[in-house]
Amino acid sequence: MAKRTSKMSRETGETQVSVEVNLDGDGSYKIDTGNGMFDHMLAQLSRHGLIDINVTAGGDTHVGWHHIVEDTAIVLGRALKEAVGDAAGITRMAHAYVPLDEALALVVVDYSGRGYAVIDASLSDSDMGEMPASLVTHFLETFSREGGFNLHVKVLAGANNHHKAEAIFKALARSLRAALTLDPRREGDIPSTKGTIG
Repeated sequence: MAKRTSKMSRETGETQVSVEVNLDGDGSYKIDTGNGMFDHMLAQLSRHGLIDINVTAGGDTHVGWHHIVEDTAIVLGRALKEAVGDAAGITRMAHAYVPLDEALALVVVDYSGRGYAVIDASLSDSDMGEMPASLVTHFLETFSREGGFNLHVKVLAGANNHHKAEAIFKALARSLRAALTLDPRREGDIPSTKGTIG
């Protein structure tokens, strides 16, 4: 089986981001974006998705965290897309419900090659550390667009914003893990009646 890995970097006048992913890993991660809450959310993607992820990001944080979060989403999405390749043999569609105390999130993904996100998260800034709640939505939208997958997120219950955000990232991890798992019955076929994903 070909290795489903990617190593990618992007440098602009605002940020420098380097990412490595291994879709068939064990959930190992090394993440340093300078934002503890963002690092914590990305760690959930790795640990619960069984995707090895290394991320290093730095830049103009004196203007806020928007550029770091957005550019990390761009590079991580592109690395994911490169690692998936032609998507031969993948399960393609999956969903996960994940609770965290009083919070409950539903995430549904379709690795269709078409990046599109619908996010219903009702998050606000309390309990989010240094990461504005709006950047959770922005990360998810950018990650799905650059990664080439359809993403639906709905927070079904919750009061604590940290819990709601973490449940979302864990559910996204579980959904991606299931969607990108190779289905032995496909025997390497592309999971689309079009014969291509892209």
